[in-house]
Amino acid sequence: MAGGILRRQNTWLLTDSEWEWRLQTGNPEAEQPVAAAVKDERAQRPAFLAALVDLCLCWPFLDPELHAVQGILAGEESVESRLLGLVRTHGEHAIFLYTHRRMAITAEDVCLERVVPITEGFSAEEVTPDSDLHIIGSDVTVQISSEDAQLVVRLPFGSHTRTFLQEISKCHPGVVGSEDINENEKNLVVNHSWSHNSDDKATPRQSKSNMDVTSEMVRSSSGMVSDKACILSEQKFGLRDTIVKSQLVLKEDSYTYLQNFRFFIGTYNVNGQSPKDSLLPWLSHDVEPPDVYCVGFQELDLSKEAFFFNDTPKEEEWFKAVTDSLHPGAKYAKVKLVRLVGMMLLLYVKADHALNISEVEAETVGTGIMGIMGNKGGVAIRFKFHNTSVCIVNSHLAAHTEEYERRNQDFKDICSRMQFCQSDPNLPPLTISKHDVILWLGDLNYRIEPLGLEKVKMHIEKEAFQDLYQYDQLKKQMDAKAVFDGFTEGKITFQPTYKYDTGCDDWDTSEKCRAPAWCDRILWKGKNISQLSYRSHMALKTSDHKPVSSIFDIGVKVVNEELYRKAFEEIVRSLDKMENASIPSVILSQREFFFKDVKYMQLQVETFTIRNGQVPCQFEFINKLDEDHYCKEWLIANPSKGFLLPDSEMTIELELFVNKSTATRLNSGEEKLEDILILHLDRGKDYFLSVMGNYLPSCFGSPIQTLCYMREPIRDMSAESIRELTLLPLQMSDDIFRDEKPLDIPKELWMMVDHLYRNASQQEDLFQQPGLRSEFEQIRDCLDTAMLDMLLGSNHSVAEALLLFLESLPEPVICYSLYNNCLHCANNYTLSNQVVAMLPICHKNVFNYLMAFLRELLKNSGKNHLDVNILASIFGGLLLRPPPHHPTPDVTEKRKARQFIEQFLLRDGNSP
Repeated sequence: MAGGILRRQNTWLLTDSEWEWRLQTGNPEAEQPVAAAVKDERAQRPAFLAALVDLCLCWPFLDPELHAVQGILAGEESVESRLLGLVRTHGEHAIFLYTHRRMAITAEDVCLERVVPITEGFSAEEVTPDSDLHIIGSDVTVQISSEDAQLVVRLPFGSHTRTFLQEISKCHPGVVGSEDINENEKNLVVNHSWSHNSDDKATPRQSKSNMDVTSEMVRSSSGMVSDKACILSEQKFGLRDTIVKSQLVLKEDSYTYLQNFRFFIGTYNVNGQSPKDSLLPWLSHDVEPPDVYCVGFQELDLSKEAFFFNDTPKEEEWFKAVTDSLHPGAKYAKVKLVRLVGMMLLLYVKADHALNISEVEAETVGTGIMGIMGNKGGVAIRFKFHNTSVCIVNSHLAAHTEEYERRNQDFKDICSRMQFCQSDPNLPPLTISKHDVILWLGDLNYRIEPLGLEKVKMHIEKEAFQDLYQYDQLKKQMDAKAVFDGFTEGKITFQPTYKYDTGCDDWDTSEKCRAPAWCDRILWKGKNISQLSYRSHMALKTSDHKPVSSIFDIGVKVVNEELYRKAFEEIVRSLDKMENASIPSVILSQREFFFKDVKYMQLQVETFTIRNGQVPCQFEFINKLDEDHYCKEWLIANPSKGFLLPDSEMTIELELFVNKSTATRLNSGEEKLEDILILHLDRGKDYFLSVMGNYLPSCFGSPIQTLCYMREPIRDMSAESIRELTLLPLQMSDDIFRDEKPLDIPKELWMMVDHLYRNASQQEDLFQQPGLRSEFEQIRDCLDTAMLDMLLGSNHSVAEALLLFLESLPEPVICYSLYNNCLHCANNYTLSNQVVAMLPICHKNVFNYLMAFLRELLKNSGKNHLDVNILASIFGGLLLRPPPHHPTPDVTEKRKARQFIEQFLLRDGNSP
């Protein structure tokens, strides 16, 4: 293939003698030449990948705007990974297949293998391999056929694959709707087994189970939906579809009836152990087999590899143990598995219910140190069972008796940050609270206080569980409505599930001698939920926790098809009368907003309401001319788009949050808190909203060199002085500021390190246990104003503030320009020292100061349980960060960064 590459507007062009292909992207840019004269396969690679740079940068988590996905190409004797990209030209399309190295991060790692034109004779059918039954929520196997190629590709479950396959369906001239797809298997098969209907009743793919659940069963189920609402079977989502969906939700009671289904909910903290015994005593305790299994684990793997790289063999071990221990009285299909570090959640249903499961999505939220580490947090699966939406959350909250406020904060963070994409792109993401049924399980870590160890054991011996329950932290916090507001927990009639000596039922006899507690809990929220049992399972002795289970009867809304058809037809008739009556208009309760005294990483929220008139309307905040987003990076509207029925209203939240990516320009005054939002009504007019505010400058987000020249707190500095110092060049000559010698290190950094050196050298879990957000705000204000001589807050809060400070530096301690040098000499201390010597003096001082401090912490490793591996992994990613626009570091790169820091921690040095 010979030709060239050109970029026009939002399309990359690849030309040769016969074709002019376009790779669809979402980033309009001016026309610019990229490469030419591509003659053989190896020569094509860098030229074409120059046009695919955006796609390579976010590998393997591809931007959904790019119609591409990673898959597994199944051959006769082997399986190989491929990258598939959808490419288009003037009404014609093709699929490009790329080979790649194991961790593809640059153009040199990816190579164009073949092009499959989407022409007559092309088909892409979902198939069920003979060797593997379908699994709901797992990989999709697609057979791609053309005149000169036949491929079988396994694609990952999720929104990327769904978008990719939906885009293929638009490319094929023979596909006009899902009904045609099901009737003609020679057409491109993009059926309901992996794509979503606009009426939210699509049926996902079926599961690997103990019975043969085939793709034919899935397709037959989708016909029911198409018959009920053929208008909604089209893949394009429009205003009419949204109106019909909204009206159907309002009339749901008229065409559904309740039917009880039995749910098993189980939670088990396995303390990093592998399964030793059968899980039947836990999972199959009852005579009647449940309809649905929701099984959650915590601390699946406690190794450093799992913590820092989210990689563990324990996932497969425990998955097999669960699958082998499901109730023998029924056959089950696995719906979905999701894991974040040591938290794993598994969902199974009876095989004969599999056709009634749809809209399966999974998400994770890490709430560990810096709000991102996945050793604590939550994993969740949401799905639709018949017409009832269900969300299952498995969480592992902060440890230690005194940290109940941190546990409350973890819960709130999971609720606010856990968002599930909807199949209709016009609708905002779903939060946990937007479900009919919520089942929450996990190691919530709430303890019993203020009773002493002996009194707790005395209550347990007397089986006075209700008396003991009065001292339970979770009960107290729920009574105060500080956490799990609106949730219910059943009566606890079993002894505490933590902490036991592994292998027996004896309470903890270790040096710490932890007091027993009900750490492992199951709660629920929603209507038509009846708890039948709530128990622990003492027979399992693998861990220092005991597993817990609960059986529920849950009333699920099942659709009466005849009544549904009547309701649908009635809505369509009324919609026909309503359409074109008039243009939509709304009333906004407020159009001007001012955010006062905005601070670093402190959320401020303003609200307003949209009141709709007599015409249904769809609204969306739209981009301004020549801008890529509808608002500035520090602002977000929630929701940013939605739908309003006549005479209804919706509250919109404007959230202003300054973080590391925006703080520097706000500190220097290069950017102001000023923005204009455009609220657009579909078929209606635009409304303009003014947003303004004042930002209080902070040491967070300020360059090291700037802070070294600030002898006064940053809040006491004039805006002009802050701007002048922030814009200082990184490498300055000696004659600049000759009358003022800079500090060796920033005073703010010294305050935090000095506090930890004096108070936290023996603190257990330092830099691993997160602090409180309220305490971080106090620490930030103290550093920015110097109103106090000492920092307030716990050692964990100060430690987290130090990490956040290092993360916020616009130029990291190891300058971007030396990043690759550090990786290349990660195993050579002499060369590494030479790289450090090349740093600007302020940066070099900070690096040496931090290394000396960390070495001091390691002298107390017997008390604080820190080791070189932990500290090097945490600080390696902060001190040594890749430059902007550099591909996201893979595991190998992260390990090299860790090794670079390790060299300095293993050397003797001076204390800070």
